[in-house]
Amino acid sequence: MESLWFEIAIVSIIYALGNILMGHFEEQTPKIRRVGKYLMTLIIVCGVSAYFGRTVSMTLLSLFIIPLLYVHGYYLPKKKGINGWTGEPKSRYYEFRKWDKNIFSKGEDPENQSQKR
Repeated sequence: MESLWFEIAIVSIIYALGNILMGHFEEQTPKIRRVGKYLMTLIIVCGVSAYFGRTVSMTLLSLFIIPLLYVHGYYLPKKKGINGWTGEPKSRYYEFRKWDKNIFSKGEDPENQSQKR
C-alpha cells in the first residue's frame, strides 16, 4: 500500500459522511469554499503522507478531532450560547456565522410578499 489512494479514500469518506450528516449546518456556505476545504485537507494529508509516512498522516488527521471537540463541546455552548451539536437556537447560530437570518423571504416574488402584508 505505497500509493496515496488510501489517504484519498479516508479523507473522502470523512467528508462524505460529514456532508451527509452535518451538511445542513453549512447551508449558506458558498459551494466553492466547501470544495476548497475538502481539497486543502486532501492536499495536506497526502503531502504529509508522502513526506513523513502514512502513520504521521493518519495521526495528524485524527488530531483534527481536538479542535472539533473544543469548538462544539466548549466554545459554542459556553461562550456563544449555541448547542454545539444541533446549532440551536438558529438565530444565534446564524448570527455567529454572519448569515442572513431572514432565510424564508429570500427568493420570494415581491408581488407575493405584498399580498402577505
